[in-house]
Amino acid sequence: MKTVHLGRTDLKVPQLCLGSMTWGTQTSEAAAHQQIEASLDAGINFIDTAEAYPVNPMNKENAGRTEEIIGTWFAKTGRRNDVVLATKVAGSGNYIRDGEEISAKTVREAVDGSLKRLQTDVIDLYQLHWPNRGSYMFRQNWAYDPSRQDRAATVAHMEDVLGALQSMVSEGKIRHIGLSNESAWGTMMWLQIAERMGGPRVQSIQNEYSLMCRLFDTDLAELSHNEEVSLMAFSPLAVGYLTGKYQGGAVPEGSRMSINGKMGGRASARVLDVAQVYLDIAAKHGLDPVHMSLAWCCQRPFPVIPIFGATTMAQLTHIIGGKDLELAQEVLDEINAAHRANPMPY
Repeated sequence: MKTVHLGRTDLKVPQLCLGSMTWGTQTSEAAAHQQIEASLDAGINFIDTAEAYPVNPMNKENAGRTEEIIGTWFAKTGRRNDVVLATKVAGSGNYIRDGEEISAKTVREAVDGSLKRLQTDVIDLYQLHWPNRGSYMFRQNWAYDPSRQDRAATVAHMEDVLGALQSMVSEGKIRHIGLSNESAWGTMMWLQIAERMGGPRVQSIQNEYSLMCRLFDTDLAELSHNEEVSLMAFSPLAVGYLTGKYQGGAVPEGSRMSINGKMGGRASARVLDVAQVYLDIAAKHGLDPVHMSLAWCCQRPFPVIPIFGATTMAQLTHIIGGKDLELAQEVLDEINAAHRANPMPY
């Protein structure tokens, strides 16, 4: 399994990251533990979670259950040092702290809560799940409205949070920090303020990215390359569209679509037709579309670590089977042409 540096750190991680957001709802504790062990056997020791997980459904009653499941695996096996562990603090409007925004106070409370549930003393990568000022992710890419933001308040917030994060780095509770659902401007502000304050540097940004969702490809990609901020790409299989399982209007039992018919706003009149374009490219070259989609992420000209999720062991085994695939230039060229002809289906 190919490894890469996370951001500018000395921490080396596999170029594929195991996602966990179904653990505790769609995926049982025993099955989740089996997934961790199978991933480690395949050389994938990077696990991403969040205090807000699991999803499908995501609610106050379930919040923290995924971290607890990872924690029971650590306690059972004693293999904490075999895993690079990433988790997140929920932002404003969350159901965990009655909608309280991210602040120095909430970050410290959230870190301590996560450490307890995860049964560990340290988090390798601690991420801000979404910014207080709002995000352009999840189909919210409206035209920019300056009335929605207060620059001075945003700067003060970043200084406050970075101060708390630096304290927790000094205490040994977290090692590195990252962002999620952020913009180019927001990421640069976190970088600049950290440099000015001597605070922890942002090493990663976890945004949606796939063959069918390429908002990251312009200014954020430029930032990612030049500032060495790794993209941790969530939904690299376009919430399952790129597997082909929804073609023809199929809704497999237990699938994400069976629980959330609108697919978080991704369902559209174009989406199945565009998915078919990529499925056809894979078929033409004798490739599995899942393997092709993940390999494409790994071969971008800026640092990308796709986060894959699997509801079942069969899905995980399928994904792991393509972990070392490298796409030929001919395939990459056809994918690029397909994107130009079919931009942003959702």
